[in-house]
Amino acid sequence: MDTRPLRIPAFRRLWVSTAITAVGSQLTTVAVPKQVFDITGSSGYVGLTGAFGLVPLLVFGLWGGAIADAVDRRTVMIVSNAGIAVTSVLFWGQAALGMRNVWLVLVLLAVQQAFVAVNIPTRTAAVARLVPIELLPAATALASTVGSFGMVFGPLAAGALMPLAGLPVLYAIDAVALVGATLMIVPLPALAPLDGVRRRAGIRDIVDGFRYLAAKHVLLASFLLDIIAMVAGMPRALFPEMAERTFGDPPGGGLALGWLYAAIPIGALLFGLVSGWLGRIRRHGVGVTAAVCVWGLAVIGFGFADALWLAVAFLVLGGAADMVSMIYRSAMLQTAATDEMRGRMQGVFTVVVAGGPRVADIVHGWGAAGAGTAAAASGGGVLVIVATVVAVCCLPAFWKYRAPSGT
Repeated sequence: MDTRPLRIPAFRRLWVSTAITAVGSQLTTVAVPKQVFDITGSSGYVGLTGAFGLVPLLVFGLWGGAIADAVDRRTVMIVSNAGIAVTSVLFWGQAALGMRNVWLVLVLLAVQQAFVAVNIPTRTAAVARLVPIELLPAATALASTVGSFGMVFGPLAAGALMPLAGLPVLYAIDAVALVGATLMIVPLPALAPLDGVRRRAGIRDIVDGFRYLAAKHVLLASFLLDIIAMVAGMPRALFPEMAERTFGDPPGGGLALGWLYAAIPIGALLFGLVSGWLGRIRRHGVGVTAAVCVWGLAVIGFGFADALWLAVAFLVLGGAADMVSMIYRSAMLQTAATDEMRGRMQGVFTVVVAGGPRVADIVHGWGAAGAGTAAAASGGGVLVIVATVVAVCCLPAFWKYRAPSGT
């Protein structure tokens, strides 16, 4: 990996804080659905965790981006990180007291995700103020890699700790980790808006962000390609059925299901560890286009795979391609957007990343019910490639885009 951004003390603090949060948050991600199921015995209630988590992400993701453009970003990160930590402490308290109130758990989840939605765009928008332009792809790769590591290691750690220590311990570990992550960002330099304009972070500012996005075809295309890749090509809703009916898992779940869920983050993590050379490529638009097409091909291969190892291999390839797309799209967003708009663009980015896979769950679930899992997955992969080619042809500025050179 290109680790040069870690030589910058401020970015190093932000990165370590992100790494701590990435692992700790996954403990709660596993613990909340498990506690809801333990309380209710109903998968329907478990499904509600998706709605209680998604709605705050959509609403506060956009508003959080506006806040990041109106207020000192260091202050916003500290306050939102502290809010996430407090809700984790409350998660621990209700679990330790054995309260068994499902609505309390769901409300706490919604509140925590609201703080998360404000924190993510602010944290990401701060990177361009901490590292030089030429190091933005490397900084993005470092942040994305620790995120992927958290998605692999966090659930494995939760699965190992849960039978031994119980749910309250998972919540407690996350709370302690979040307190540490908050303390890591306190010494960061002030990150007040550069233009000195006073904003209220209201509806008008959010609308201005969308107007800005509509005029920036490069950014518009980057969001559009991510929506295409995730909505048409994310097959995770098919994993439970394919694990059991295609790869032979027992009805209660087994090894195949675990491998299918872990494969995409593993691919992203492995590629992130060898991603240093990506910073030497300036044709970011070409890089994203190629990566999304490789993602589509990987999903096609996954749909036709009749052996677990082959399906996992295709998903790992897809995860690697997704990492390339993520690195270049994030770098493009940081450089193509002005500082006064960067937070709002990151807010839209958060909404797209959070919402796309959830829409894909609905699309692929219905598609599999009507045409089978193989057709739903492979058909989605074909649609990814076709739609990507059409989108890039309609927005040629994206294909021609070159990253600015450092000063």
